[in-house]
Amino acid sequence: MTRRLLLTYLTFGLLILAALEIPLGWMQQRNEQQHALEQLEHDAEVLAVFVDAALGDGGPIDVLAAETAQRLGGQVDVVDGRGRTMTSTRPGGPLPDAAADIGAVLHGQGRVRARITGAGSGRAIVVTVSVHPGVIAQGAIRISVPADSLTGRIHRFWLLLAAVGVIVLAAAALTAVALARWISRPVRALERATGQAAQGTAVSFLPTSTGPPELRRLATTFAATAHRLHTLIATQRAFIGHASHQLKTPLAALRLRLENLEHDAAEGPGRDLRAALAETDRLTRLVDTLLNMARYDQDGLRTEPAGVALVAAGRVQHWQPVAVADEVELCVSGDPSARVRSLPGGVEQILDNLLSNAVRAAPPGSKVTISWRPREDGWELHVTDEGAGLTPDERTRAMDPFWRAPDAPKGGTGLGLALVRRLAEAAGGQAELRPVGDRGTDAVVCLPSA
Repeated sequence: MTRRLLLTYLTFGLLILAALEIPLGWMQQRNEQQHALEQLEHDAEVLAVFVDAALGDGGPIDVLAAETAQRLGGQVDVVDGRGRTMTSTRPGGPLPDAAADIGAVLHGQGRVRARITGAGSGRAIVVTVSVHPGVIAQGAIRISVPADSLTGRIHRFWLLLAAVGVIVLAAAALTAVALARWISRPVRALERATGQAAQGTAVSFLPTSTGPPELRRLATTFAATAHRLHTLIATQRAFIGHASHQLKTPLAALRLRLENLEHDAAEGPGRDLRAALAETDRLTRLVDTLLNMARYDQDGLRTEPAGVALVAAGRVQHWQPVAVADEVELCVSGDPSARVRSLPGGVEQILDNLLSNAVRAAPPGSKVTISWRPREDGWELHVTDEGAGLTPDERTRAMDPFWRAPDAPKGGTGLGLALVRRLAEAAGGQAELRPVGDRGTDAVVCLPSA
């Protein structure tokens, strides 16, 4: 941001200097040229007066021409009324290009002809005036002076303008850097604070006494907003964790009391007691899931490598009695050397939740398959069942907390798949549900390779 502001200020400064200095330089150049022509014209007219007087009394015209040429550092040509050379300080007489100026003055096309001719080191200031102007001029004088002095003055003025421009640009650059830092300091602080807020950490000090008023007000508002959000998130996490912990104790006590009553219950009340125990187990699972979600929602949790085959074998052994009771066959296939990165215990919880859903959804006599295969950046873990399947909208909503399919069996919490997605994303992966032909669901969890 500082570089962009500096570049903007310097560009505007350069445009303003160019708009001011270039016209000023051209005006000064034209003034210098006009002044030089007027000065040389004055000298030429003075010489013409002396030459006119010398023609009347027979004075030394060549001496007057030589003195003038020596004083001005140029060349002097004097011709009569017919254009014949009377005297010239130039060896060989007037140059061929002088005939046009001399002819114009002698024929009354102008009393004075002044111009700057040549280029580079050959530039010269040339003035041609008539001698005793009247109806018929008695002669003409042509004076040419090198334009080195004029060119030098013009160049020095341009250099002066350039030096002034450099000084102004340097001052503008220093001012622009100071101004840009003054403006960008609160912006950089806001950027750091935004990064901290995105990471879930508390926002450090934000400067509210420097920078433009608008940015100071923005920093104050953002600091208050970030503090409030951080407080709300921390309060929410603490509430979920505390509520889960507080619920586990009375649930455990309730189950213990119900189990103690089981020996004294008759056959009829026994069924109600077993139903109460089942509901207690469901509430316990719900509390455990909420506690896990609260724990895995925290930042800063590190991942660790896990062997997929070893974890899958352990979870199949754990769920085998449930699958046998529901007449469902559990199958496992995949590379035994596969290793992924996940949160501690994450792969076990992912498989537990997916197997719980798959076994409940699978009809008797069907299979639930656990498989994994490599992908470009890790491994895909699949848990496939042969149940009724889900619609595209249901597959999308199934990952939302507390959502359950309309025909789902009783006893679920609606948090299993939400926890699976949370665990996958916390490890840098993702989770989704895919269809399997006309029936069945393929729960896919992508995890990075270890």
